[in-house]
Amino acid sequence: MHLELLDILRCPNTGEALALIEPQYRGDRVYSGWLRSEKSGNRYPIREFVPRFVPEANYADNFGMQWNRFRQTQLDSYSGQTISADRFWKATGWRPQDIAGKWVLDVGCGAGRFAEIALQAGAKVCALDYSSAVDACYANLGQHPNLHVVQGDIYALPFSSGFFPFVYSLGVLQHTPDVAKAFAALPPMLAADGRICVDFYWKRIRTMLHAKYVVRPITRRMQQQQLFKVVESVVPVLLPVSRLLGRVPVIGRFLKRLIPIADYTGVFPLSEQQLKEWAVLDTFDMLAPAYDNPQSSETVRGWMADAGLVGVKVFHESHLVGTGRRP
Repeated sequence: MHLELLDILRCPNTGEALALIEPQYRGDRVYSGWLRSEKSGNRYPIREFVPRFVPEANYADNFGMQWNRFRQTQLDSYSGQTISADRFWKATGWRPQDIAGKWVLDVGCGAGRFAEIALQAGAKVCALDYSSAVDACYANLGQHPNLHVVQGDIYALPFSSGFFPFVYSLGVLQHTPDVAKAFAALPPMLAADGRICVDFYWKRIRTMLHAKYVVRPITRRMQQQQLFKVVESVVPVLLPVSRLLGRVPVIGRFLKRLIPIADYTGVFPLSEQQLKEWAVLDTFDMLAPAYDNPQSSETVRGWMADAGLVGVKVFHESHLVGTGRRP
C-alpha cells in the first residue's frame, strides 16, 4: 500500500479517518499492518500490500477463483489485442488526456483488465474488488507506481466521499445482491464535476432467452471446483457446435445462444488457444455467480436521475452502458 492512499481511506462502518499501525514495509510500500479508526477502534488488516475491509469468504468467491486462475487472460498486454481498451474508451467516452494525472476509482477491478488501460493513460487508479481477485490485480499491475489496490465492499466503500474525478464499474453491478443499492453507492464518490460510467447486462428478450438462464439454477449452486471441471470438459465439445450454429445464415447469432458457452469466434481477433481460454473463463463467469441481474435502460436512467447526475446517456456498447456527471 502506498502511503498516499491513507489520505483517502475511511472506516467503512463509521466514515472515520484511519491510522496506520504496526506497518511492515517492502521498499516504499506497506506490505502488512493494520488500519485503525481512532474513535471506534475498528481494525482492518493490510496483507500482501492490500488493505482488506471484507470477510475472507463472501458471495464473490467465484470471481476470486476465476481471476486468480486466469489472471492475465483478458489483459491487452497479454492477449496482444485492444479488446479491453476498445471497450473501456467506447463505454466511458473519456479520452486518455482526460484521466491523465487524475484519481480514478475502478469498482470491481477483477484481475485489472480495465485498470491497466487507465494506468497506461497516466491515471492514479484505485482498484477495488470484493473478492480475492485483488491479489490477481496486484500480481498483474503492482509494478505501476500509480496503482492502489483495495479489497472492499461496494455497499460500504472505504473512501472519502466526493473525492474521485472519475468512477467506473464495468461488468460488475449485475452480479451484486441489490443492483440499485450497489449503483447508488457510486455517485457519492464523485468529486464536483466528476464523471461516472457503469454497465449492465441488458434486460431484453434476447438476453433473457440465453441458454445460461436455463442451467444457472443448477450451476450457481455447484461447488466451484466441481463446476470449473465441468466447464473445462464441455467447452471443447460445445465450442464446435456453437460455431456450426453460428454459420447458419441470418439466424446464426441467435442459434448460438442455445449453447450455454461463451463463443467469441468471429467477434474478437484471438488465436485458437485464446478463444478456448476465453471460452472457459467467460463460461464459468456466466454460470458460477450467485447473482445475475440484467437491467433495462429505463431503470438505469431512473437511477442516474435519482442520483442527481446530469448529462446522462444510456446506450448499448457490448453491454447496457450508463454515463453521467456530478454537477
